Amino acid sequence: MLPDFRVRQRDYLLEISRAITEELDLDRLLARILRFATEILAGQAGIIALREARGWKVAVAQGIPPAFLRYLEPLLAEEQVAELDIHELNRMLKELTYTASMGLLSGVGLPLVAHRQVIGVIFIFRNYPDLFSANDRQLLQAFADQAAIAVYNAQLYRQVSYEKQRLDALIDSAADGILILDADHAIERCNLAFERLFNRPRQEIIGRSHAEIIRWVRHPEGMTLEEAEANNWPLTPHAYLYVEGDLERPEPPPLPVGITYAPLLGEDGVLRNIIVTVRDITKFRTAEEIKNTFVSIISHELRTPVALIKGYVSTLRREDAHWDRNVVQESLAVIEEEADRLASLIDDLLEASRLQAGGLKPQLSDVSLPALAQRLAERFQTQTNRHTIVVDFPENFPTVLADEKRIAQVLSNLLSNAIKYAPGGEIRIRGQVRPEQVIVTVSDEGPGIDPADIPYVFDRFYRSERVARQTKGAGLGLYLAKAIVEAHGGRIWVDSSLQGGARICFSLPRP
Repeated sequence: MLPDFRVRQRDYLLEISRAITEELDLDRLLARILRFATEILAGQAGIIALREARGWKVAVAQGIPPAFLRYLEPLLAEEQVAELDIHELNRMLKELTYTASMGLLSGVGLPLVAHRQVIGVIFIFRNYPDLFSANDRQLLQAFADQAAIAVYNAQLYRQVSYEKQRLDALIDSAADGILILDADHAIERCNLAFERLFNRPRQEIIGRSHAEIIRWVRHPEGMTLEEAEANNWPLTPHAYLYVEGDLERPEPPPLPVGITYAPLLGEDGVLRNIIVTVRDITKFRTAEEIKNTFVSIISHELRTPVALIKGYVSTLRREDAHWDRNVVQESLAVIEEEADRLASLIDDLLEASRLQAGGLKPQLSDVSLPALAQRLAERFQTQTNRHTIVVDFPENFPTVLADEKRIAQVLSNLLSNAIKYAPGGEIRIRGQVRPEQVIVTVSDEGPGIDPADIPYVFDRFYRSERVARQTKGAGLGLYLAKAIVEAHGGRIWVDSSLQGGARICFSLPRP
């Protein structure tokens, strides 16, 4: 080789050395190395094949006919080729080159070795044989070593970038809020879930201190982070800390949360970061409240009829008294009424449990709502002399496809509530026809429903304080009615536009 060409080779080596620190994008780096290698070896074309876990793969090519590349890529991916060492691979590529070019081209292969492992090969196609001096081989080996280091660093950078992207995706897709604190409690990272929980963009959260963001309405259950650190937390890498309470937010209401703190220690045992996981426990707290309400209501609702039944039975069984027939009949009527009330309560509880488990499947048939409403009105009219129950349906009201027993249960609950909560007056069952649905309303002339209670009247066990003081009940009637109507594809709601009295409406789809 000419002396000026050797100078050019040394320039390429310097260029590759700069590439190690300047270029970390693997694809651009490989294209750059292949261009340099093709010029150094005075080739016409070339490829760089990298060794992966599943075998060899062409990472970049230059000047290669597409047909030859389509033949080469699956060949390198074959299992027997994947097991070849670098010398066998070079020999195979040379034979392929010689055969494909009908003896016009030969090939030169430079192995890429980093940390004593072959990570790839540069293979250059040219039209003259391999005639290299010892100095040439030394330069080429130096070039290949520099290229291998550059490729290895770029692969590491790509792997680190991928791991970072995966970690970012994991953190941002987590359902719980996540904060990453530094050792001084400054917030370094905040995920999307915490943004939603705190109702502020991460730009207003990152950089602020933990104490500014995590503020409690009242002292939480468990030690706060500051209290734990005052007691030498964390003593070990796995010393998790859990605290539960109401988190203050920029906009009310406060949010019930459970927060877990996990320390991240360095090899020297010094605290580097604190991983904070914030979980919305509103549903858990609501479930606990429902359980407490259930126990309170049911114990009260069961105790009253049981006490009455026991009292009347004990009275009738007294041997020192003789009761006339009217007293006995009245006592037995009370016992029967309270027993029916107990049975109804138990049925409602069982029904609520089935609904909670998704066990309601309507048995559909053609139902005439005007006829059903009329039957129920007549039955409930016998239970009250303070109310007048009116059925108001237009003529030719369409038949609907529904579970008659279940819809009767809905209407019965609404009529029972109207009789129970309205001191007197008219109770009207009215039907309306819409193009795609029918609407049934039950209205009364009582005190109506407090607007503050409207969002909750269909919740399980919900009873307003005013209603709970005045009447008995477990708060299951409207919950069951809502579940039944929704199982039919309809909806149920309170008509808040009515001035005076209560009006509850439900819709059912038309066939």
